[in-house]
Amino acid sequence: MKQLSETWFAEGYIDFELKKYTLLAYLQETNKYFNENKLYPQLADIVFHYNNLVAFRENKKFLQEHFPKKLTGIQMEKLQVLYEQMIEDTELMQELEDIINYSAVVLKKTLQTGVSIYEFVEDKISITPIGLIPLDIKEGYFFLSSGNTKSTRVYHYRLSIFEKHDEKYRSIKTAYIDMWHRGLVNTYEHIKSDLIKYHKALPNPAVYSIEVGLSFPVDETLLPVAKRSLVKYISAQAAA
Repeated sequence: MKQLSETWFAEGYIDFELKKYTLLAYLQETNKYFNENKLYPQLADIVFHYNNLVAFRENKKFLQEHFPKKLTGIQMEKLQVLYEQMIEDTELMQELEDIINYSAVVLKKTLQTGVSIYEFVEDKISITPIGLIPLDIKEGYFFLSSGNTKSTRVYHYRLSIFEKHDEKYRSIKTAYIDMWHRGLVNTYEHIKSDLIKYHKALPNPAVYSIEVGLSFPVDETLLPVAKRSLVKYISAQAAA
């Protein structure tokens, strides 16, 4: 799928109809994935482009500092490139403003479609701790299963905290371990015991099952939503 650059709306020939065609072609491809309930990386891409447009529209200083500049000449003595900011062109800026306003509306509509799918999947997720949960929950495992299948994907997870704008956020890194087939003997508790037996670096891990009653594409939708849901769940438990 062809991606849009960070400043696609202000690159090259700035023409409303041209940029409109470029955006609609991109969104047509994006909606094909959404129609198949495939969210990522398309949803993250849409969020970025929408926020980027809003930032350009609402922050004039940011716009002036980041707007692409046009080469006007070279000063040989100092080997410096002289630029003339296109932002000084009133007619050009009006065209750009029309492009940004139109694009923000259209992107928001597609964004709302993706968010609706995300929220639908999130609402179907059920998270349950397996056995006793230790005090240290920064690292452990989670079991992911969907639909009526007895197959369970097992992942290792590690949580970390990072700061952004004076606020703390939790992020999660995961690694796929293997696929187990659940049964009367091979229960979640049995899988947990196997993990402890063969992965001795975590003798007392936090383990969670994440179940979804419906089937969704795993890598593009289910796993990303499950990871974010687990972060929210663990954060809520830690704060309780």
